[in-house]
Amino acid sequence: MERPTRFEHSRWVGDKRDQHVHDLDHCDEEPVKELMEARTYLCFGPDTLAEARNRGYRPCRCPGSRVAREAETDIDAEATG
Repeated sequence: MERPTRFEHSRWVGDKRDQHVHDLDHCDEEPVKELMEARTYLCFGPDTLAEARNRGYRPCRCPGSRVAREAETDIDAEATG
């Protein structure tokens, strides 16, 4: 999926309506397209899943994003261990 213009340097984008975070590298295009049309998005700094969770966001249920969450968790574990 091509990243939206406003988020070309971001990976994680949150939806303020339902507090879900979408991984632009792995999420389906339809939820992100609908999010951009609704203009209820938010990016995180730093651009990590851990920061999104820190702000109360939950990962979306897109099939591809499950793989991304597992990879992100593995990276976090290596950094702390």
